[in-house]
Amino acid sequence: MEDLFANLASGLALALSLENLVFLVVGVCVGMLVGLFPGFGPAAGIAILIPMTLGLDPTAGIILLAGIYYGAMYGGTITSILINTPGESATVASTLDGYPLAQAGRAGPALVMQAVASFVGGAVGVVLICAFAPALSSFAASFGPSEYFLIVFLGLLLLATLMGDSLLKGIISALLGFAISTVGVDVISGAQRFTFGSPELIDGIYFVPVAIGLFGIGELLNCIYTGEHKKPAKRISVTIFSRAFWPRAGDFRISRLTFARGSLIGFIAGVLPGSGATIGSILAYSVEKRVARDPGEFGKGDIRGLVAPEAANNAASAGAMVPLISLGIPGSGATAVLLGALLMWGLQPGPMLIVDNPEFVWGLIGSMYLGNLMLVLMSVVAIPLFIKFLDVPYRLVVPVIVTLCIVGTFALHSSMIETWILLATGLLGFGMKRFGYSPAATVLAVVLGGMAENAFLQSLLIGDGSLGIFITRPISLALTAVAVAIFVAAAVVRLRALR
Repeated sequence: MEDLFANLASGLALALSLENLVFLVVGVCVGMLVGLFPGFGPAAGIAILIPMTLGLDPTAGIILLAGIYYGAMYGGTITSILINTPGESATVASTLDGYPLAQAGRAGPALVMQAVASFVGGAVGVVLICAFAPALSSFAASFGPSEYFLIVFLGLLLLATLMGDSLLKGIISALLGFAISTVGVDVISGAQRFTFGSPELIDGIYFVPVAIGLFGIGELLNCIYTGEHKKPAKRISVTIFSRAFWPRAGDFRISRLTFARGSLIGFIAGVLPGSGATIGSILAYSVEKRVARDPGEFGKGDIRGLVAPEAANNAASAGAMVPLISLGIPGSGATAVLLGALLMWGLQPGPMLIVDNPEFVWGLIGSMYLGNLMLVLMSVVAIPLFIKFLDVPYRLVVPVIVTLCIVGTFALHSSMIETWILLATGLLGFGMKRFGYSPAATVLAVVLGGMAENAFLQSLLIGDGSLGIFITRPISLALTAVAVAIFVAAAVVRLRALR
């Protein structure tokens, strides 16, 4: 234990050197800006800045890139809360209660609680990295395709049972997302599926236009339909010295266990390669709603529904570093880019990395703690500026947001078909909202559908086509039992409600 604290102290001292501190500030600021642009994401931000790190010391380079990583995770939630447009798939769950809080005039407290939850999740993640990295690496290495499929399935099942006006509508929403994710080329046979002869659909449908369409455009259409755009702007004038800016004491009191649960769930999800913050945020939100005494408040602006996924997001970002450093296995697109950077610097991720380059590993861990603290301080200063956005009349906001959505979607791949997908899913999102279906379940199924399909097919290949592979391994059996129990419990609850 003494060695643990000594190593962490040396890492903090290294991260606090003037050079590394400057790179940390730059990384966090760039990451925050990257997160504000829907679809850009931490992976793209890291990839763009990798060439700048060629002449840097590896420790300074990883501190810069890691700052972009968790800065972008934080920034992506700002748009989720203010305009119901997630910047990253991992922030989809944050829209469920974050946006209703902003609509209720509590954008300031929501953004402050988001910042605090992100810091707590990141700090807990750093502590758990220090304490359990070797054991968790061995646990993650024992996961095969069947376990990965069941993890994804479990997360989506939880969301489907909790979202929508009914269990059936939640499941239909998730199945719709799975159907969209099948567009493209079959990974086993190589056959094209649902491309309708269009070369642009061979690579499948990208998550970004679907997410922006279902949430951003769909929400705008709903506001126009309900006449919300004709209402005067919400005049919210707050400063960091005003009472309306800060969360109430009751917000912290009711969320004290939420911080812990979300952080733990997110970290474990981050450790599992291929799972990460998206699954972690879903599971954290789902668990929080199930343990709440008043689950009916979730989705209407419950602060716990924002704290849980936000704590999970940043804890997962920390957890994702465990398989990357210990095993050389990236758990997400962003950590895959970080892996490329490590190799570019001549470092070989694996069990010997912390032995051969302890200053690199502990400098990274120390910078993660400082970076999360820096995000809290920076966000408190910037939140009043973000809230000013809500003062703009809705009739002016609508065309600006629509234009940004269209231009941003087209700029990703210079593809007109993605722009048409954006508009089509916008209409779909409007219809889903009007009839009680869950856009969140659809978007997350699009994100995770490809991963689930690949893991499922790999499992069948390993098991010679038998579904028994999902119950013959201990972890798979446990996950299958949990999934069945959740489905049965949800069905029983819904049937009792109908009676």
